[in-house]
Amino acid sequence: MKIMLVLAGGALGTLARFYTSTFAQKYVTNGFPIGTLMVNLTGSFVIGLLWGLFENQQATSLRTFLFVGILGGFTTFSAYSIETLNLFRDGYLRQAILNILLNNVVGILLALGGLTLAKFIR
Repeated sequence: MKIMLVLAGGALGTLARFYTSTFAQKYVTNGFPIGTLMVNLTGSFVIGLLWGLFENQQATSLRTFLFVGILGGFTTFSAYSIETLNLFRDGYLRQAILNILLNNVVGILLALGGLTLAKFIR
């Protein structure tokens, strides 16, 4: 059963990542990986929010579906890593550093924001 939940959630998360990234990227023409940035920032916030809402509950099928399946399929830190390395390799030092700072610092702050919002909701 867990495998089916992960597969189903992963398929949904992957489709959501594809459409979110493609939508965001079509509006940026300077080569900056904005699609991946939007996915990572959104994923960071959502995982913080859901973690805060579910932190006192036992491991459930819903948690497996959401965290491992959907969010595992949605977040794209492997793409972020290779895109950042490519920016460095291609001589775009400023964009590479900006990409690192935005994905990591803002992502962590948004995860904290989601966690804080979840605690407020509860």
